[in-house]
Amino acid sequence: MDPQMRKTVEDIWWHGVRAVQGRACVARALRDEQVARPDRILAIGKAAAAMVEGAHEVFGADIPALVVTKYGHAGDLPPCCEVIEAAHPVPDENTLIAGHALFQQVQHMSPGTHLLMLVSGGASALAELPEPGTTLASLQAENARMLAEGLDIHAMNARRKELSQIKGGKLLAGFKGELVTTCAISDVEGDALSVIGSGIGNAPDDAAFSFDPFIVASNHIARAAAAERATALGLNVMTDTETLYGDVEDLARSVGEMLRHAPPGVHILGGEPTVILPPDPGQGGRNQALALALSREISGMLNLTVLVGGTDGTDGPTEAAGGIVGGATWREEGTRALKRAESGLFLETHDALFVTGPTGTNVMDLLVALKT
Repeated sequence: MDPQMRKTVEDIWWHGVRAVQGRACVARALRDEQVARPDRILAIGKAAAAMVEGAHEVFGADIPALVVTKYGHAGDLPPCCEVIEAAHPVPDENTLIAGHALFQQVQHMSPGTHLLMLVSGGASALAELPEPGTTLASLQAENARMLAEGLDIHAMNARRKELSQIKGGKLLAGFKGELVTTCAISDVEGDALSVIGSGIGNAPDDAAFSFDPFIVASNHIARAAAAERATALGLNVMTDTETLYGDVEDLARSVGEMLRHAPPGVHILGGEPTVILPPDPGQGGRNQALALALSREISGMLNLTVLVGGTDGTDGPTEAAGGIVGGATWREEGTRALKRAESGLFLETHDALFVTGPTGTNVMDLLVALKT
């Protein structure tokens, strides 16, 4: 693909992601909303460390904090932070350790205290305290089943709440203090706090404390920033929608048709596709699968470059964020790769893998297409 076009779509994608990174978003919200200094911080999710850094920027780095995040996402936090890293998307033993620690810290807070909850995508798998009778093995099997069947996040999180003692407002049901402030980075359609992290940062309906929730970052904000960058580069933004929902093959056909007939310019889409996995999937994720399937749909169109990436920097159980494809990317062996769910290996072989590392946020996925 054209190196300059590749550079441009990466530039636009990163501008969108930087606008929703945890540190800046949390710091801005705490200042704008004039949130009082908390007595304790609980941060859960892939962006937990970055979100805590935002709180430290405002209040100082001496507030006791528990940070629950994905392996490799903790960064360099000060001594006041207890860090528990766990597996994602399928929970592991540390997931249960984290869930128990969160439960205990909420339970032990004194009357009159203020708790700051920082929640981002990934929280559902990273921390769990199962209902009696639910084992780690059964949790792992249920999560693997839901992932393989391609369920959307709403269906998955509804099931997770049923199995949990800390999801759906249950964690904060044991809070004896005065105030809970929740800042959340949304990784779900509709930005509902009851769905983000399976509602781990939400208050119960009969809460005996004051509750102030804020959505501090979303896919809409990321897309707006990406569109702003494209405009600043002198490009026309032709599409800006949150429509990347549904199966990757269906999306590849509809988005591919749109791009083939669209006028020149930048096309920005957000959302979270789903993919149904075969019994023994290979190396890849939903964004890599969508990128590969899109390369088939736009094959031969050398005036098109498309980047599809998870804004958290990880696409499924891989180290890649997604893929960057053009009209010359597709090869017939891609058909087998899609069938075997090993799109990542194909993209890596053809220099079309998009790797970012942890980004400090998670607002679902972002597609940037440039047509000249």
